Amino acid sequence: MIRTIAMLGFWALAAPVAALIGFPWTFISGDVSLLYRMFMIGCRSGVRLTGVRVETVGLEKLDPARTYIFMSNHVSNLDPPIITPLIPKRTSVMVKKELLSYPILGRAMRIGSMVPVDRGNRDAGIESVRIAKQVVQQGLNMTIYVEGHRSFDGKLLPFKKGPFYLAVECGVPVVPITIAGTHYLMPKGRFAIRPGTATVIFHPPIEPANFGSRECLMEKVRTVIDSGLPEEFRQSASVPQNASPPAARQAAGHERGAPA
Repeated sequence: MIRTIAMLGFWALAAPVAALIGFPWTFISGDVSLLYRMFMIGCRSGVRLTGVRVETVGLEKLDPARTYIFMSNHVSNLDPPIITPLIPKRTSVMVKKELLSYPILGRAMRIGSMVPVDRGNRDAGIESVRIAKQVVQQGLNMTIYVEGHRSFDGKLLPFKKGPFYLAVECGVPVVPITIAGTHYLMPKGRFAIRPGTATVIFHPPIEPANFGSRECLMEKVRTVIDSGLPEEFRQSASVPQNASPPAARQAAGHERGAPA
């Protein structure tokens, strides 16, 4: 609990700095780069204060000059501040449309090309895909939690279809991500964060030429993400050729060895 409060306290102290420097610069220059870097530093520093160690697998194999759509599982509120700073160059994410209605924050999000989403409105979902396509065509990465919300038990939930429409429309490589460990460190419904290790596996990109249909792409991404989960959370017994079995076993070992 103390570490969690320390993280929140750090973010509370950092917020005025962003308000006094990052936001005005962003609004004057129309460039979100400084504010983005400040938020990434805040994410990394806040996670470290909780005693959470982050280990990555496969990140070095990605080409930072390329544009990707990253698709990840989601089991904890720790996932975004862990994954987002790891993404090469700047990434956009999907955010609740209500956040864009806030005068200062909403304006910064628009400048930063965040994509508004209304989960309960199908027509709004189609519009979100259209906006996200424009963002990717600008050369920004897109990071999406393909289940739509957090899993209670660490196993994969059904995937949303929108991200796969987006991938086919954009024709850029899809990078499946498995995050393992955060389900133990901060499961859904718990406020306190345990110190321990979170492992983020960046699987090999799925190139557009290998997409097949949207349904085929969805199944490929699901199988690959599932292969990186600890064994007790996997839904499939087989590991695909383009996954990394040693990395998956390594992640599972970290999870079982994470301190309470």
